[in-house]
Amino acid sequence: MGPIAPKDPVRLREFFYIMLDKQISAAPAADGRGICTIYENDTRLITAAKIVGNISDENILELLKSTAGFRKLVYGLGVSVICKNVENCDFVFQMYGKSDANSSGTNIRQTVTTDGVEYLIPFSEVVWSDDDDIPGQIRFEFEKNGFLATVNVRLYLNDGFSAPPFEEPDPIDTSSAAFKAMIGNSLVSKGSDIRLKRVIERAQAGDDLTIAFIGGSITQGAGATPIHTECYARKTFESFEKKYMKGGKATYIKAGVGGTPSELGLVRYDRDVLSNGKYSPDLVVVEFAVNDAGDETEGDCYEGLVRNILNSPSHPAVILIFAVFADDYNLEDRLIPIGSHYGLPMTSVKRAVTPQFYLSKEEGRVLAKSSYFYDVYHPSNIGHIIMSECIMNVIDKVAEDAGDAYSETDYNSLPALRSADFEGVHLIDRSENSFGAKISEGDFSNTDTALQSCEMNMDPGVSPRFPFNWMHTDGRRSFTMDVSCRRLLIVTKDSSDHADGRADVLVDGKLVKTINPHDVGWCHCNAQIIIREQESAVHHIEVRMHEGDEDKHFTILGFGIVQ
Repeated sequence: MGPIAPKDPVRLREFFYIMLDKQISAAPAADGRGICTIYENDTRLITAAKIVGNISDENILELLKSTAGFRKLVYGLGVSVICKNVENCDFVFQMYGKSDANSSGTNIRQTVTTDGVEYLIPFSEVVWSDDDDIPGQIRFEFEKNGFLATVNVRLYLNDGFSAPPFEEPDPIDTSSAAFKAMIGNSLVSKGSDIRLKRVIERAQAGDDLTIAFIGGSITQGAGATPIHTECYARKTFESFEKKYMKGGKATYIKAGVGGTPSELGLVRYDRDVLSNGKYSPDLVVVEFAVNDAGDETEGDCYEGLVRNILNSPSHPAVILIFAVFADDYNLEDRLIPIGSHYGLPMTSVKRAVTPQFYLSKEEGRVLAKSSYFYDVYHPSNIGHIIMSECIMNVIDKVAEDAGDAYSETDYNSLPALRSADFEGVHLIDRSENSFGAKISEGDFSNTDTALQSCEMNMDPGVSPRFPFNWMHTDGRRSFTMDVSCRRLLIVTKDSSDHADGRADVLVDGKLVKTINPHDVGWCHCNAQIIIREQESAVHHIEVRMHEGDEDKHFTILGFGIVQ
């Protein structure tokens, strides 16, 4: 069936947007097409209804949780795409199935032109699966990749349901006094240590500098389109380079990995930031305020990462940035005391944008949530610009001060606020074993190549994380490692693949964890603590497949060690 344009009776129906002038990128697929996937499961669709559609009706929000409710609420979808690079696009709204999320649900599919014309997909003409469970994901599929598009998706409602009147998005003037005041509200502290001041002075004196960013998916660039040029890290680097670099060369390191807390950042720092000694950062920006709910130490690992960076040989300056989710969540109340303890510059995106979200235009709202957020977790392009402006604001404030406003801090001798247990974490994997670990692979002798992959540094393409791993495919022989350490973290691969199974982790013959890669449910790197002691000792580590899963796959990505 060909595309159908909405007729007047549909236009008179109540509606709300879940995507409005949303910029997307056609990322490369294995077959050469360009595909943008936007997940709607968990609370994502509900959050889109709230922040884009201004929906507060709890009955409507409840119906969005299931396919049955979705069909009760929605008459049809209105979809439009604007793109100069191709003539057509396939729009797909996939329902996840009960028996198999990836394959047993309905795929609502419609080919649309890319000239901005809205196409109606009435639900009365959709062939629905009996196995539908929940709204799962939206895809925009193009015949080629490597370009941008602007998309709109709105839900036309069945009779008996109503939505708030549509309100045009706020115009955003980044040069306005109101915008600048909003950015000014982000300042938590200029810090008391002199390191950032010296970095600025060195830049102005013509020195070469290396600027690094480590964090989760926001640092990776999620929500920015295109991700490698419009992310806050790249924007900050370019702003610093333009404003402060006077002839020296600036090197850019971006080490963001989606869905990962500072617990994993500790293990990644050697390879992803230092590149095993190739780089010596002069400034490191740390962003984990929205990811560290997954830090099982509730702040100790974050402090360990901060201490690791501060006490690394190049003695870099550190800036802490606290991002925010669409539900106003972050962990800055936990993390700010750590930054204050070390006298670090800190900036809070939450303090900048969240209070003004709840103002009317007349009361001084600078931008709405729907403009700031790409989805429930990630900022849009303007959101990434705001994050960059918040970082540059604290840098500018330090640049304006006299040098005697700051002091030298001896971080080696400064006691930890919470714990120094995770200072000095280093990586062990198949390519890096400088700690004398005696390893027997057993049946974990293969190498997994289906790994979480990210855009790193300036590279627009993705590269796999932890490629030097140990993978089990079949058999009962355990992976074993004998190593002297005080602390040890194991990094494993999470997965939604039914071929993957559970593994038991034993230390000195005692079971300490059974790891189920399906607990998270997507291809993801997961770090967990298996040894935390105060004295170093030789330990025997064993990883064996859980009983009944001996024919399943399991991947050990590496270990983080403190000797």
